[in-house]
This record gives sequence, structure tokens and C-alpha cells, in this order.
Amino acid sequence: MAISTSVGVGGAAADDPGLLTAPATAGRGPRLRLPRSPKVLIGLGMLGVFLLVAAIGPWIAPYNPNRSFSTTASFPQPPSAAHWLGTTQQQQDVFSQLLWGGRSTVLVAFVAGLIATILSVIIGVTAGYRGHLTDDLLSMLANFFLVLPALPLLIVVFGFLKTSQGGHDLVIGLVIAITGWAWGARVLRAQTLSLRNRDYVDSARIAGERGWRIIGFEILPNLTPILASSFLFTVLYGVGTYTALAFLGLVNPNHWSWGGMLFYAQVAGAEQSGYWWLFLPPGIAVALLGTSLALINFGIDEFINPRLRAAGLSRRRARRAGVSGLPKHFVLGFTPVIRQDDLPAAGNPPAGSNSQSWRSGDAR
Repeated sequence: MAISTSVGVGGAAADDPGLLTAPATAGRGPRLRLPRSPKVLIGLGMLGVFLLVAAIGPWIAPYNPNRSFSTTASFPQPPSAAHWLGTTQQQQDVFSQLLWGGRSTVLVAFVAGLIATILSVIIGVTAGYRGHLTDDLLSMLANFFLVLPALPLLIVVFGFLKTSQGGHDLVIGLVIAITGWAWGARVLRAQTLSLRNRDYVDSARIAGERGWRIIGFEILPNLTPILASSFLFTVLYGVGTYTALAFLGLVNPNHWSWGGMLFYAQVAGAEQSGYWWLFLPPGIAVALLGTSLALINFGIDEFINPRLRAAGLSRRRARRAGVSGLPKHFVLGFTPVIRQDDLPAAGNPPAGSNSQSWRSGDAR
């Protein structure tokens, strides 16, 4: 077994460009290899379904979610051909409520993620690039919001909102974003501190470029994966927070959302009475939406960290070539890499062969 200790930028070997870039074509430079792992594709597919439901859900809902189909029945009806997910205690169609509630939940989460990401960029990148007193003041502001208890603060804020505003998705998303931007700002500040003294930034500064142009054209493009990860994390935070607020009854009860459906299920005592169709559909929808965002975030982590990408490529190459012997648990600080020149030209490797090479990774 050959041991190779050559380390390139970011923990990847400089002599193995296949881990970072695709082969160059005639007249073109090397292209960056994007993650193609199954978890990323599954996450994007699931998120696409939720976005589609949020866009057309109210149009394809079979009934109005507020319509009551009976004035005499006082118990929720189980799923049937007329009502695929049953009815509520007020004889309202649960499936229609699920389709209507998806738009509100997705819209609030993405509004909160977008606004929080913008605040993170403005405050975090500015603090990291300017430094000195500006960094101290903006860092103190971010630390103040980090230590604030978000959910109790949101409960107090929503207590002062009017009933009509309690059902306004943009207002709710803005309020949630105010409590969710500080984490991303701290991460962006730390990354900006490591970029502001790079040679290309110094060259732009010496050339007389303005600060906003250096931030926008030199620093931010190198923070794109971290920005995407911060955005997805904040969207996930928005989904959980909005669902919790609606479950606590702080959102306008006439404004349908998945958290509101859980609130009405709790009021009806669905869990104790066995009315599973009242709480399982919205609960599973929230869980799957969070899972899709988490899977995409894992893919971004793989894109950012060359060691994760190298390990995944090594396993796939080994399976395709029929090479066995890769351990299930890697040694800390080492990334297993199957080099192209070590793989057999075709077919399975000769008996007893174990063509592997190990590269030492950055164990920091």
C-alpha cells in the first residue's frame, strides 16, 4: 500500500486535479466539478416538489379549507374516497388544508432565509473587511442577537402584532429573520478575515478599487458556497420557527399553515383519541421539507470540503473498477484516494491486488 503525503490547497493534492476539476476540453479551461451525490439529487427533487405544491397547491385543492361538510357530525371522519385525508372536528377537508398550508410555510421560510442572508452579508462581511472599530461594533451587535432567546422573543413580538398582521407571511418572515441572521454573520466575518489579506484583494486595493467593489467582486464570489449553506440553514430555521409559532396559536388561526393544522389537532385531542390523520400529514410534510434542505446542505458541505469530495470519488471509482479493500472507517487525518493510474484498464483487478494510495489530509 503506497503512502502519499503531498497536500494541495484545502487539503487536496495539487497533483490530483481530477478531484477538484473536470477534464479540460479543447479551447477551454478546467471546469469545476459539482457534487453529484444521491443525497443532493434527492434533496433537490424533494424541495422541487414542495415548491411546486406551494405554487399551485391552493389551485389544485379539491375544496375550500374552511368549508364544513356537515353541521351534525361532531367527530373527525377517517380518510375516505371523498376526503383522502379525512376531515377535522369541524368537518373540514384535511387534504385541502394541507395543500393551502404549504404555500404559507414555504413562503415564510424562504422570506426569512433571504432577509437573514442579506443582513448576514451586510454585517458579517463588512465587519470582517473593515476591521478595527467597525468590526468591534458589528461583532458586538451579532453577539447580542446570538445570545437572545429567539423563541421567547418572537412570542413577545407576535403578542403585539394585530390579528391581520399575524397572518401576513412577509411580516412573519421579516420578524423571524431578525432573530436568525447572527449565526451566518459570524461565519461570514470569520471567512472574510481570512480573505481580506489575500494577494488578489491587496492588488485590487493598490489599484485604487473602492471598498464596496472589492467586497462585491473579489470577496463575495469566494464566499458563494458559504452563502448558500447559510441561506439553507436559515430557511430550515424559518420552517421550524414558523411551525412552532403557529402550533402555539400565535399566528392568525384563519391563515392556514402546517403549524396551524398541528395546533387544531392538539385542540381536538387528536393524539389521545387516535385521529392520526389530523397530525401525521402536516408533521410528515414539515419533516420532509426539513430533510430536503438538510440533504442539499450536506451536498454543499461536500462541495466546500475537498476531503469529503475526494473520499466520495474514491469509493465510486473503486466500485466501478472492482477494487476492494477500502476500509469502512477512515483514519483521522487521512483521506483514501484511488488514483486513475492505479486502476486496471478494464475488468476486475488481478487476484490479490490492492491498488490504493492514501493522502494525508489537513487534520485541523
